[in-house]
Amino acid sequence: MAGRTATARTTSGSSAPSADSSVASFTFEELVQAYYDCRRSKRNTNSARRFEQDLEQNLLDLHDDLLAGTYQPGRSICFVITRPKPREVWAATFRDRVVHHLLYNHIGASIEATFIADSCACIPGRGTLYAAERLEAKVRSASQNWSTPTFYLKADLANFFVAIDKRVLDRQLRPLIHEPWWLSLALQVLWHDPRADCEVRSPRKLFNRVPQHKRLTAQPAHLGLPIGNLSSQFFANIYLNALDQFVKHQLRAKHYIRYVDDFVLLHESPQQLNAWLSEINAFLPSLGARLNPAKTILQPADRGIDFVGHVIKPWRRTTRKRTVKEALRRVAAAPADDLLAVANSYFGLLGQASHSYRDRAALANVLLRRGRQVNGALTQTYR
Repeated sequence: MAGRTATARTTSGSSAPSADSSVASFTFEELVQAYYDCRRSKRNTNSARRFEQDLEQNLLDLHDDLLAGTYQPGRSICFVITRPKPREVWAATFRDRVVHHLLYNHIGASIEATFIADSCACIPGRGTLYAAERLEAKVRSASQNWSTPTFYLKADLANFFVAIDKRVLDRQLRPLIHEPWWLSLALQVLWHDPRADCEVRSPRKLFNRVPQHKRLTAQPAHLGLPIGNLSSQFFANIYLNALDQFVKHQLRAKHYIRYVDDFVLLHESPQQLNAWLSEINAFLPSLGARLNPAKTILQPADRGIDFVGHVIKPWRRTTRKRTVKEALRRVAAAPADDLLAVANSYFGLLGQASHSYRDRAALANVLLRRGRQVNGALTQTYR
């Protein structure tokens, strides 16, 4: 594809970046890179296949729409997933996902550089393993290698994604993005309401399994980000960076970590943790957020801290029992054509825990009963 440079202007607000305001530029190669980044996980979707049937022309058209200020998000697909619990998912079209990646590739690194090191999820190099290992190191530090009593406070936000206040996010984004065209694009993505034009892919009975207070369709226009888009994950981290900064610099909590909306604080004094909990409860309304009281836990760390699918106990880190049970169930039920990929994926997941031999042996036994071979290290199965 020939190299091209896009130059566009924009007005303030959430409309498409327009040709009438300050200049911002991106190359056609950057748009192509955004496409490649997007297709890594979405190439087998129908939307991706349709886009790739006339790939170069579709990229050129998207480039020109962005340049001219005529880009508008397309129709989302709404469906329900049931595991680990029923949730609405709003999947943007592949074309829109390319735009999300273009935006993230341009502004993501500079914004994420302002995050604390203990902000995890949807940040390169900071996935579940990073979070689990980092929390384990913090527990060892706080407890002096499990030699002194230490307590943990674990909490998460109530109805997180559907309760995010986009008015707050709008105010947060404006000082972070200094190029008007890119700011306008970010605000357009933020304020796009997928409910206005969507294709429903799940039967009503599945939607009825999602509690009303967890449905985007039940929220006012200024609340909620659609689960399922890169932009929502990125915006969620920006939204909760305010909480991270408050905990680290106002509360001066030394041992703190957050993964999406789940966070953990450690201290030798449960009274101090309770005091911090009160201050966090007082701070969150400034974001339009609140804690889920049913999931707020304060107890000794040596009882085990369940975090990002791992359970951290003295001198060992294991995989959550529910995750192991789900792995065994899925491998036992997987179609023969999918068995290799499913089983090896779970071997990789279980292998992230420091103490995983027993769980991997149980998985190997399921595979042996299905006539598969497993290597001696219990890390891989074969056809």
